[in-house]
Amino acid sequence: MGAAALYESPSGCESGGALSARIVAREILGAAGVTFAPFAAQPVVAKPDYAKWMLDDPRVNLAISTRGRQPGLDHLGTQVEDSNELQEVYGRLRTAGRNIIEQGQTTCCYAQSEKSWIDDPTGIACRGFLHHG
Repeated sequence: MGAAALYESPSGCESGGALSARIVAREILGAAGVTFAPFAAQPVVAKPDYAKWMLDDPRVNLAISTRGRQPGLDHLGTQVEDSNELQEVYGRLRTAGRNIIEQGQTTCCYAQSEKSWIDDPTGIACRGFLHHG
């Protein structure tokens, strides 16, 4: 199991959560234009090293950053709306049978959040998280 454990439950994204994905690029402006042009949306966060879009249809948190392991897909996850949904995601992480990194309360990507991580069998990091504020 692995990344799929985040999404297989009937209470996954359907419960108000959003699929989250972060892409690592060497530079933001060119990558943002090519990657997100089809969505016709402006980023909700735009920094020299980071840009994030919150799309409603489909409900997705897409981010591009110059920080990461290597260019390409850096990680996937489920962004939830409240602490009850976060506990559901944490339960799915526990049933995945992989090592969990419990990061807890943190500031990352210009936002405060609570999160935990696993790596799927291919090495892609997968997180469950709740933004605060």
